[in-house]
Amino acid sequence: MIPYIENYLAVVISGAVIFVLGGLWYSPLLFAKRWMALMGITEADIQAGSGKSMPLRYLAVFLCGLVSAWVLAIIALRGAMIGACCWLGFAGATSFGTALFSMKPKELWLINSGYNLVSFVLAGVILAVWR
Repeated sequence: MIPYIENYLAVVISGAVIFVLGGLWYSPLLFAKRWMALMGITEADIQAGSGKSMPLRYLAVFLCGLVSAWVLAIIALRGAMIGACCWLGFAGATSFGTALFSMKPKELWLINSGYNLVSFVLAGVILAVWR
């Protein structure tokens, strides 16, 4: 059973905001260079992995943003607070536990998890305000 959502347009817009934020977050304007260094990959590695599947990857990432926005829309009553609590209880806590044993720098967790926090809060605000 699919829960009732008041405004599907707000979900689509929130999903788009999450997608665009991800593009900006992992771009050279913000964290791309540091993220690649922490991941141990180069621009050449990224180019080699692009290929024909890149449009499908972008579509999948956009759909992930839509799912996050849809779930937030189901529970959103207090916007940013709900988004932050969802991040803290689910994405932040679980990804930090994984990061503790991943042998990757904690700064990598901060970059990746910071993106999730900001996207959850933005989607929560959009969904709460857009009624």
